[in-house]
Amino acid sequence: MSTRIPFLKGHGTENDFVIVPDPENAVDLPPAAVAALCDRRAGIGGDGLLHVVRSAAHPEAKGMAAEAEWFMDYRNGDGSIAEMCGNGVRVFARYLQRAGHVSEGDLAVATRGGVKTVHIAKDGDVTVGMGKAVLPEGDVTVGVGERSWPARNVNMGNPHAVAFVDDLSHAGDLLSPPPFSPAAAYPDGVNVEFVVDRGPGHVALRVHERGAGETRSCGTGACAVAVATARRDGADPTATGTPATYTVDVPGGTLVITERPDGEIEMTGPAVIVAEGEIDADWLDTATRA
Repeated sequence: MSTRIPFLKGHGTENDFVIVPDPENAVDLPPAAVAALCDRRAGIGGDGLLHVVRSAAHPEAKGMAAEAEWFMDYRNGDGSIAEMCGNGVRVFARYLQRAGHVSEGDLAVATRGGVKTVHIAKDGDVTVGMGKAVLPEGDVTVGVGERSWPARNVNMGNPHAVAFVDDLSHAGDLLSPPPFSPAAAYPDGVNVEFVVDRGPGHVALRVHERGAGETRSCGTGACAVAVATARRDGADPTATGTPATYTVDVPGGTLVITERPDGEIEMTGPAVIVAEGEIDADWLDTATRA
């Protein structure tokens, strides 16, 4: 390991990430190292870490190298490995553009959730193909205090319960997971979105992400909300052949979600690089062993 390791810091609608460029997969990043880097008091701070590796250099991505040159080796802030992060892919693409690896237009990014299509627009926004939503059948209810609401069960590769409320304050402090029923609907827990209408084709949400509490932004959550809102409004692009687009306000900004007639969902939003520097490898080694 070199004495100093380059890093950048970026965010997408305030979902923030430590970025470690490592084209040849030479930097060792065990869970403890990732957790130390993402620590907001003792480290750099971030909701997660984007390890930027060429697909051909990573054992988990070699099979995707023919489709996508770059692999997003994404880690959660606690160091655990995750398949995909929609906001993270946008920031990953912005880094590749900043570093001169790609330019405006289309590119493919390999993730543990498969190869994702990305488009970098001239205005700076980044669009990510998020796949298709699955809508499991059955009634679901979520509650906060003495209030409860029916919720739409939407799966974006991870589970969501989407509840429409009169006021976002009804979601409470979102420090603990909102109770839901039936328990069998979400055996591994669920991300819960509370949603209000802002106008035609325009909603706002607050979200409790399982294992994390309330977050400033959740890309899969915004997609789940757009799909649930479309069905509530009587729109199903796969049946009508007409795309459904919703503006979704999250606490950290605004995302635009489009469900296409083929069922594929696209998420468009900002991606910002805010800083770059060097990690002291001795500090990282000490923090990892602490």
